Amino acid sequence: MNLPHYNTTTTDFREYEFFSDGPKGVIKKIVRFQKIQESPVIYNLAFGDQDPETGDIIDSITTNNDDRDIVLATVANTVIDFCKHYGNQFIIATGSTPARTRLYQMGINRLLDEISIDFNIYGIIGNNSYQFQKNINYDAFLVKRK
Repeated sequence: MNLPHYNTTTTDFREYEFFSDGPKGVIKKIVRFQKIQESPVIYNLAFGDQDPETGDIIDSITTNNDDRDIVLATVANTVIDFCKHYGNQFIIATGSTPARTRLYQMGINRLLDEISIDFNIYGIIGNNSYQFQKNINYDAFLVKRK
């Protein structure tokens, strides 16, 4: 993707670290891929700030570091890198709350043309998946690299 993004580090191509840099300071972010289904293979994408004490992902914090699109582009780049190492698997993502899912959807809407170059994007409502379309509220998102 040709969008501004942060540099990431990884040791196993399943967990990535990067730092958001903005008015709230430098904040460590984690992106983690975990296999949740075998057939078809689906990985869950977990993302959030790193808890400095436990190292766990905190996906309920709203950082507001004025770099939302850069952060989303960075997460998308981790998906591309993950797929290079583990194949073009389905990856599912949802917010920790409906409001956060909506925030992710707005980000996808803004970057849809750029994201669609590399990914097939689906929206999930209940147990059904649909080709992603703007102006439809989804419960989760499923992507697969082309």
